[in-house]
Amino acid sequence: MHELCIGLMSGTSIDAVDAALCRVDDGRIDRIEATHRAEYPLALRQRLVDLQLSPDTPISLREFAGLDHAVAKAFADAALGAMHAGGRRAAEIACIGSHGQTVFHDPVRTSNSIQLGDPSLIAARTGVAVVADFRRADIAHGGQGAPLVPAFHLASFGAHAPCAVLNLGGIANLTLLPEPGIAYGFDTGPGNGLLDAWIAHHQGARYDRDGQWAASGMIDQSLLDACLDDPYFAQPPPKSTGRDRFNLEWLRLRFPQWASLPPADVQRTLCEVTTQSIAMQLRRTAPTLPRVLVCGGGVHNQRLMASLREALPGTHVESTVATGIDPDIVEAAAFAWLAWRRIRKLPGNLPSVTGASAPVLLGGIYEP
Repeated sequence: MHELCIGLMSGTSIDAVDAALCRVDDGRIDRIEATHRAEYPLALRQRLVDLQLSPDTPISLREFAGLDHAVAKAFADAALGAMHAGGRRAAEIACIGSHGQTVFHDPVRTSNSIQLGDPSLIAARTGVAVVADFRRADIAHGGQGAPLVPAFHLASFGAHAPCAVLNLGGIANLTLLPEPGIAYGFDTGPGNGLLDAWIAHHQGARYDRDGQWAASGMIDQSLLDACLDDPYFAQPPPKSTGRDRFNLEWLRLRFPQWASLPPADVQRTLCEVTTQSIAMQLRRTAPTLPRVLVCGGGVHNQRLMASLREALPGTHVESTVATGIDPDIVEAAAFAWLAWRRIRKLPGNLPSVTGASAPVLLGGIYEP
C-alpha cells in the first residue's frame, strides 16, 4: 500500500525552499506527484547567508528565534504549495520531511548541526505530522551527520550501479554505488557556492546563468593550484563541510593576489576548482565507475558540466533526468523518503557514509 509524503529542502545555496509531493510504495519513491518552489524574501535570505558564512558572528536569541519562525513559514508555504499543486488534502499526507535551513554544521569540534525552521509551526500550518532535525542523531552516534542523501541515492539509483551520483548544490557531494546494495559517499567541497558568491560580489546576480560568465574567462593556474592545495580535498572520508569553510574569505586566504585578476578569469577558475576537486576525489576513491549521474542546481551550469566531462574522460556524465528523476527535486524527494522511514521506525543513515557507529532513526516527529 502506498503512502504520500512531502519533502522540504533548502540547501547551502539558500536560494529557495523546494517541496516534492512523493508517493512511497514498497519502500521506494515510485512517483513524484507534484512540486513547488517557494522563494525566500530577499532580506531573510541575506541574513541566513550571513549566518552561514560567519558562524562566529554574535546573534541575539530574539533574532535567532525570529529567523526560526520565518524559515518555518517559508517551509510551510512550500509544503502547502505542493499539496495544492497535487490536489491533496492534509488528511491524505502521511508526513512531511523538513530538512530545515542549515546555519551551522560542525560535527567534529562541537558535535552539532543546527537547522532553522520550527517543525511544530510547519505541522500546525499544514495539518500534517512533520519529521525534522535529521542530522543530530547520526552525530550523537559518532557520525558526520552528512551527507544523508546517499541512502536515498542507493534506494533510487542503485539499480544503475556501478555509477556515482553527484549532487551539485552550494556544496558538492558524491555517492559511490560500486555494485547493487553498496554505497559510500562524502562532501567533496565547493559546488556552486563559490561561483554564486563571486558573481554576486561583482554583478549582484544570484548565480551564473548557464555558466556564461565563467565561459568568458580563462583559467588562472596559480589560483587553481592554490585552491586545490587545501588539505580538505586530500582528507579521506567520512567528511562533510559547508560554506562556512569554502567562501570568499577562504579564497582570499588561499590566494591573496586574487583581487588583481580579471573577475571573469576568477569565475572560470572557481568553476575549475569545483570540477577538479570532484574529479580527483572520484579518481582516488572509485576510479573505475563508468557513469556519473548529476543532480542539483549545478546541472544547469553548462560550463561546469562541460568541465566535468573534460576532467573525467571515459566516464559518462549526465543529468539524473536520464533515469527519470528531475535533478532539481532529488534532495527534496530524499527528505520525503527519509521522513517515511522515520515514521516506519526504519534507520535513515548509512554508517559507511557518515562514519556513525550504527544505523539509527533520524529526526523527531512533530504532530499537528
